[in-house]
Parts: sequence; structure tokens; C-alpha cells
Amino acid sequence: MTESPVPDDTTVTHPFTVRFWGVRGSIASPGPQTARYGGNTSCLEVRCGGACLILDAGTGIRPLGETLAKRGPVDLDLFLTHSHFDHICGLPFFAPAFDPESRIRLWAGHLPPERRLRSVLRAMMSTPLFPVPVEIFRADCAFRDFDCGEVLEPKPGVTVRTTALHHPDRAVGYRIEFAGRSLCYITDTEHGGGNGDGDRLAEFVRGCDVMVYDSTYTDQEYASKVGWGHSTWQECLRLAESAGVGRAVLFHHDPARTDDELDRIGAEAAARRPGTLVAREGVELPV
Repeated sequence: MTESPVPDDTTVTHPFTVRFWGVRGSIASPGPQTARYGGNTSCLEVRCGGACLILDAGTGIRPLGETLAKRGPVDLDLFLTHSHFDHICGLPFFAPAFDPESRIRLWAGHLPPERRLRSVLRAMMSTPLFPVPVEIFRADCAFRDFDCGEVLEPKPGVTVRTTALHHPDRAVGYRIEFAGRSLCYITDTEHGGGNGDGDRLAEFVRGCDVMVYDSTYTDQEYASKVGWGHSTWQECLRLAESAGVGRAVLFHHDPARTDDELDRIGAEAAARRPGTLVAREGVELPV
């Protein structure tokens, strides 16, 4: 598998691809020290044949939306891992949401039974936090809450499996299966959560072709971050190896992590497990 820059017209040349539009965690971190890997927060674009799936709505969804809007109305599914601000703050700036000819289904499985996605987004887009309400969206938006663990089929031939992750306020991991291949998106999760979490997650990602995994910290850094809800790049490799994952992708970079530091982590990770990549904005991978 090879990586390639994102073409300007977003033409998809592979039937099952994942493209990175935001790779940071916690808060956007633009600047010269993060320019090569990118400073936008979590957002991935997944193409399964003609189906478009978006994973998370961090600040990276704004440039994605601008690109999609140039091609006209969209029909897509947006899956949220959770509703911490760094994963939803780009949604009010997602251009297709303002196109009355677009259809967008927004999915979340971490909120029931206490809350619903529409009410959470309405709270975010309300005074004094935001000047306009969620009702300003002119697209046909459907808010679909589900119970974590459900198997979803957003489009014919596209299966989305879900699992609970170990994170404050809960989060959902996704396994997208299409045309005999599989992509796992496992971010905002803390390893070593007990209650068999590690074994359950290993079974969930077992044998997947590409795994995008929360690699916010190093093992050394994690010692002072226990309980924060994030994992390490070394744990990513351990999980990938034990579960027979094809390619591991380090993701959700600490906002303070510089490009040079990510270069060093990437080199060490690839030496330990060849084929491992560090997620970078503007890269598309075939699944």
C-alpha cells in the first residue's frame, strides 16, 4: 500500500480509500512546527465505491466541506466517535450542510440513553457559545442515534460495526467493511481499561486491513496521563501485532507534538513494524 497526496479535484482512484483531513487531538495547532503533518483536529473521508463516509467533524471537516461543495450537492454519512469539542467544532463550518440539495445523515452511539445527538449539537450552536442555531443548516439532515455495539448499513454493501471505547463521556470505535476489506477507526481510547477491554478491542480490530489508532502519547508520557482517555503509539503497534492488523496508522497527535518529533516517532515505529504510518493531512490510503 502506498500513500499519495490528495488531488485537487478529489477524484477517487481506488474503490475503498481513506483520506486524512485532520489528524490532531484536543485542540487545533496550526503553525510552522506542525505544517507538514497538519494542525487540524480529527476528520477522515472514507470512500466505499460511490458511498462517502466521514469520520468525525473536527476542524478538518471545513476544508473537506469546501472541496466537496465544489462538486455540487452531496449524499453522505457522518459518524462521530464522541462529542468532545475537538471532534465536532468544525461542523458549523461544513459547507454541504448549507446546501438545500444535500442529504447528510449524522450518526452517534455514545449518547443514549441520557442524550440525543441533535440536542447536543443544538446546545453547542446556541448563545452565548455560537451565534446561529443548528436549524440554520439547509441540507436534509437526519440525526441518527444508535446503541453502541449495533451493526449499521448506511449504504448497500457497506457494513459499519461499532464498539465502546475507554474514554471520558464514552466514545465509539468503528469498523467499516466493504468489498472484502476493512478499516478500523479507534481513537480517543485508553488502553489498560480493565474489564476485558483490551481483549474485546483486539477481537474487534482482528485481521483488519488498516487500523487508525489513537497514538497521542509515548509510553513514557502516558505514565503521567493515566485516566485522560488516550493511548500510545507503542500500544498501537502491540495491538496491531496481537490482532493481525495489516497496516497501523498513528493518529490523534498531541497538539504540542512537532513535525520533527513525529518524524522520529514514525521512523522508530516503521522500524519496529514495517508499513506503519504517521497520519498526515493530505494523504490518501487504499484500504
